[in-house]
Amino acid sequence: MKEIRSFINKRVISKLSLVIMISGSLLSGCSSSEQVAIDNSQSEVKNPPNILWIYMEDQNPWNNAWGDDTVDTPNIQKLADSGVMFTQVYQPAPVCSASRSALVTGQYQTTLNLQDHRSFRSGYNKQFLPEGYKTVPELFVEAGYQTFNIGKDDYNFSYDRSRLYNAHDGIAGFQGAQDGSDFNWASKLKNKPFFGQLQLKGGKHTHFEGKNVPEVDPNEMTLPPYYVDAPATRKEWAKHYKTQVVSDIELAEIIDTLKANNLLENTAIFWFSDHGMGMLRHKQDLYDGGLNVPLIVNWPAGEQRLNQHGKVRADLVSGLDIPATSLALAGIDVPESYDGRNLFADKLAPRKYVISAKDRMDFSFDRARTVRSENFRYIRNFHPEIPRSQPQFRDKKPFSIEFKQAFEAGTLTPVQAEYFAATKPAEELYDTANDPHQINNLVDNPDYSKVLKEHRQVLLDWIAKTDDKGAYPESDRAIKETIDLWGKKCVSWQCDSFRKRHPDAEGVKGDDYYDKMPWPDYMPKPKKPYYDKIEQIYRKSFQ
Repeated sequence: MKEIRSFINKRVISKLSLVIMISGSLLSGCSSSEQVAIDNSQSEVKNPPNILWIYMEDQNPWNNAWGDDTVDTPNIQKLADSGVMFTQVYQPAPVCSASRSALVTGQYQTTLNLQDHRSFRSGYNKQFLPEGYKTVPELFVEAGYQTFNIGKDDYNFSYDRSRLYNAHDGIAGFQGAQDGSDFNWASKLKNKPFFGQLQLKGGKHTHFEGKNVPEVDPNEMTLPPYYVDAPATRKEWAKHYKTQVVSDIELAEIIDTLKANNLLENTAIFWFSDHGMGMLRHKQDLYDGGLNVPLIVNWPAGEQRLNQHGKVRADLVSGLDIPATSLALAGIDVPESYDGRNLFADKLAPRKYVISAKDRMDFSFDRARTVRSENFRYIRNFHPEIPRSQPQFRDKKPFSIEFKQAFEAGTLTPVQAEYFAATKPAEELYDTANDPHQINNLVDNPDYSKVLKEHRQVLLDWIAKTDDKGAYPESDRAIKETIDLWGKKCVSWQCDSFRKRHPDAEGVKGDDYYDKMPWPDYMPKPKKPYYDKIEQIYRKSFQ
């Protein structure tokens, strides 16, 4: 039986022996005694590289480069062998819109009030970035780059897309991977430096016909102990391996496109995912399975610079380091407000902690924060009264139905049944080195009281320093927007309270119930018709 190693970093332990990196502190989450200077200074770049983000959805690092041989992913292996791979990368959120909002702004989503999934998408409920704030693509535009994003934006703020992406309009679809744009980026931009994003469906691929993807036998999967061992769960787990093969094929096609246009040598490729795979306890949860993603950086012309700290790196990395490093490699100053750091700085500042956040997910209201250190994960659940199994978007998935049926039948193990507990613990602490599945909560173990206090204080300091906006309740307009998006599926007390307090809003769209929010003087509403399409596309997708 093949061992599935999924997101567990023990898969690469033999490779990690090549490089032992010192983990270090996250500046914004440390006490003053732990702070270290961040070297984001830039040296002059004579021939600015192209920067290309190959940006997958919902994918954990289950591939050959990470030591998992369940399926063949030779192109991912080649990219890693000739580049630098990072094994301890954790995104700032376990869901796409919050994670993507953080990476495109370079700052924690919770600092800019962008933390709630699929928020600020209507004319009556908007969030604007502060005046003068520059997103990552805007900084590239100012530096003379051509910028584009093919597939999916999914940002929780209102923006003029032409300011971010100047190479083409590129109407962004709800789901996306080069889906519908006839923009030939490689040939059109091969004589100009570009910052581009290619969105790949990653773990969201569901159709594999005609893609030369071999079958993966669900019966050969070894499931983690927190899942019921049942057919639909095995099938979904096996499917994620098939998506790895598709991502590998798509990577090869992109590499071939770069080669055909003589772009590969001076293009810095960042290959990564927005968060973990779509099953329960992965996506939308704060365990490693939801936050740990693959990251490979490959730049042939800059090989010496990339390799200075090793080719297989186990130092802690935040997803926010991806935009900071991208700017740094292009010789663009990283704004002081950005929360990431240059992973290839000559004087690499160590990181001791990575912080991530969970807030409202679709119509499921919640708030939790996590601190990941080298060997521990601490989670603070601010609403322990809300069960993990509250209604959510996967309830009708076969693996979710199967799981719930097993719980109702009383056939789950205590570890599996924990998902259906009426409450959550207020705090969780896991020894990730010895408990990679994160199922043995050490909060009440006196042997770990010092570790618990350390991580708890790091989080409290971070919340205060960054003014974590998740601490503030969502507005009525935001709740109405959630009801407009999800209708009767929203059964949280927030939605119920809104319905009771605003009975006249029942059956009335928010656009007709509230006045439109004006765009600020520093950012007039875009006049191109594509903006209205972008504003409407998310709501239409859910109705």
